[in-house]
Amino acid sequence: MRWYEANTGKPIRHIWHNQPIRPDVSCTLEGEKLDLEIAHLYGSEAEAMAILGRDLSAQTHAELHNLEQENHDARLLQALNRILANKALKTYQSDRVWLVIRNAHPQWTKEDIKNLVGHISVPEQHPFEKIWIVGDMSGQSGIFRLYPS
Repeated sequence: MRWYEANTGKPIRHIWHNQPIRPDVSCTLEGEKLDLEIAHLYGSEAEAMAILGRDLSAQTHAELHNLEQENHDARLLQALNRILANKALKTYQSDRVWLVIRNAHPQWTKEDIKNLVGHISVPEQHPFEKIWIVGDMSGQSGIFRLYPS
């Protein structure tokens, strides 16, 4: 939200968390209510567990080793398309919802994601007015709009 405000000059305020039937958080943008659904981009559940510092089983370690052998861009594209496909199936009790995908993978960058834009599959039908990407977990690299392009 700080990046959106800095980029556009439009104030975005009053964040509060919602119940599961609604998007993750709500805020006001230019005096109107806006809901945000937040997703985190990881390569796989095993990578998410490793990134989050969870205890890993031998099977998870083996899965991580196998993932390291795969193509960097292909894994990124597959993970991003999986999030978009899953989120497109959701419905929300909201008039306006933006999807915010936060890149949580330390080896992927905002530029890596931007370079795949022509290959990313945003489903035709989805509940989102806009889809944004936060380039890294701390938000230091900024945001960019994926949809509409």
